[in-house]
Amino acid sequence: MLKMVTFFQGLPGQKSVPGTLDFPGSPQKSRSTSEAESEASMSEASSEDLMPSQNTGMAPDGEEEESAKKEKKSKGLANMFSVFTKGKKKKKSQPRLSDPEVQPKSRPELDGPPPTVEEVKEALESGRLETAWRVLALERELEAEATAGGTSDEELVRQQSKVEALYLLLRDQVLGVLRRPLEAPPERLHQALEVVSQQELEDLRAATAPAVAVLAATRPRRWLQLWRGGVAEVAAERLDAQPAVVPEGRSEAENRFLHMGRTMKEDLEVVVERLKPLFPAEFNVVHTYAKSYHEHFAAHLCTLAQFELCDRDTYLLLLWVQNLYPNDILNSPKLAKELQDIRLGSLLPPKQIRLLEAMFLSNEVTNVKLLMTRALELESHRWARDVAPQSLDGHYHSELAIDIIQIISQSQVKAENITSDVGLQIKQLLLVELAALLRSYQRTFDEFLEKSKLLRNYRANIIANINNCPSFWTSMEQTWQIPQDSLRYLMEPLKDLKAHGFDTLLQSLFLDLKPLFKKFTQTRWATPVETLEEIITAVGVRLPEFSELKDCFREELMEAVHLHLVKEYIIRLSKRRLVLKTEEQQQQLARHILANADAIQHFCTQNGSTATWLHQALPKIAEIIHLQDPNAIKIEVATYATLYPDFSKGHLNAILAIKGNLLSSEVKSIRNILDINTEVQEPSRPLFSLIKVG
Repeated sequence: MLKMVTFFQGLPGQKSVPGTLDFPGSPQKSRSTSEAESEASMSEASSEDLMPSQNTGMAPDGEEEESAKKEKKSKGLANMFSVFTKGKKKKKSQPRLSDPEVQPKSRPELDGPPPTVEEVKEALESGRLETAWRVLALERELEAEATAGGTSDEELVRQQSKVEALYLLLRDQVLGVLRRPLEAPPERLHQALEVVSQQELEDLRAATAPAVAVLAATRPRRWLQLWRGGVAEVAAERLDAQPAVVPEGRSEAENRFLHMGRTMKEDLEVVVERLKPLFPAEFNVVHTYAKSYHEHFAAHLCTLAQFELCDRDTYLLLLWVQNLYPNDILNSPKLAKELQDIRLGSLLPPKQIRLLEAMFLSNEVTNVKLLMTRALELESHRWARDVAPQSLDGHYHSELAIDIIQIISQSQVKAENITSDVGLQIKQLLLVELAALLRSYQRTFDEFLEKSKLLRNYRANIIANINNCPSFWTSMEQTWQIPQDSLRYLMEPLKDLKAHGFDTLLQSLFLDLKPLFKKFTQTRWATPVETLEEIITAVGVRLPEFSELKDCFREELMEAVHLHLVKEYIIRLSKRRLVLKTEEQQQQLARHILANADAIQHFCTQNGSTATWLHQALPKIAEIIHLQDPNAIKIEVATYATLYPDFSKGHLNAILAIKGNLLSSEVKSIRNILDINTEVQEPSRPLFSLIKVG
């Protein structure tokens, strides 16, 4: 995810730039006071000054003893020669800190006498690390001389100061190489690593050797620890360096996170690929660099977290700590295997993370609420200004649903980018805010329906808002996977919005149909077929007004028309103004009702109604009117009550009133059939509950 440009290495011979591997006290930096003093004292002595005097504190007859001491020292130097000569050993034979001391080896034959102190000093200053054996040899000889006695304390102190001066030069050269390991030739880097390894072994040896009271304690020198401290400084320099390029549009914190993340990832990849094969195992080079970078990164973020952060920076801080750092850096393909056993941990403590997560959730919910409210206000202002809605694929379209869904989805994605747990937490909070927004949407829409009837684009905006509803439902159902019960509750305001919108759109049509339905009773059902044809024609003329509704809503609206036609027809039959006393009259009316029912069903189905549940409403009434046997009527009434549970005794009385040849006892007996089913079911769709009978 992070494409990085590394500044981890420099080219040999180039000047050091910010971020280049560089230890304190390296030759490139100004010399310390101790180094200058050591160099000054070095000029006062020759190599003989650091060698034990053959005359000081020794009897003339002690020459054999002195010769034995020198022979012993010579064997120790031979061992040092075997480690620090130009002919290098392979990496696999390098000494490890856990190994026992290197076994003495025979000193190789050398041409000429050992180098003088001045020559050693000159060789070290020129970077010749192969002379490191001589410095260690001088230290060993000095210890032996002090142990043997015979040399004055002043002389021993003077000689030790010269040895320490050489060690300062050697240390600076060695650590200088290790500070910029990729700039050094492989042989020189190998020499520096060997010197540190040998110094660690000498520290172990010194820990078990008896101390010499006269000499100042100089061990343990802990050069490996100094190297680790230098790595920590390099990590700080690299991570604190200013990015070469600062992209526009990002906050200072965002730039800092990105720079530190890129730098750490690239640098550790270089350590794994190029340094690990060169460094002995005891250096734990990958662990050392990873820990140093991690600790500095963590310290920077802990400091940053103490300040009052803006919403964006709080989110970015959590994103890096909880997602990008562990996943894109520590578990990146090149680093995951190398870092899996190091267990660097989190960049922030758990308590601080929980606090930041709470801040993020609060900030995000507040921001989402503000954005959704603003989106609704902008939409309602367009209605009030009588702005025509957009048209998309032949349907009126509103951007409100898209805006709201996008606001919520973006917030959800942000939270899930931190962790899945934060995503679950914000989901519940956002659903609460969405429910509140939808209720506010419904109230705002109802106000528009009430106050803006005279606007030119009144109906168009109603249709556009009805068309909004499926987008909300689909998003919540598919993307958020909300259970159906919870989803229905959440979408209840939209259900009311759609219903109020339909009522408003159909209001004028239904008002136009009212006088046409009155003709049924006004003509005493003399011409029911002609009257119904007139009604259907009036509806057909108005249907194009709803063409901009989405297909699903045109079907739903046509179902509402279908229900209205059936309901009004039953209302006309229930007016008790028609009493037919003969069987022939009743059968003729039944035939008219069946013909009308078929015409209504055909017209509504052809125009998109899927209300099959209405198909039996009129034919069953026709059958009740047609039948003459009271028992047969009872069976038909019982069946009808199961189809339409809201069919009551009052409705039955109004229908039976048409049959003027029934006795009152027969009517009572038929009516009582509705008492048989004591567990009255609530209708899934209301029909007779919409019909009032006197």
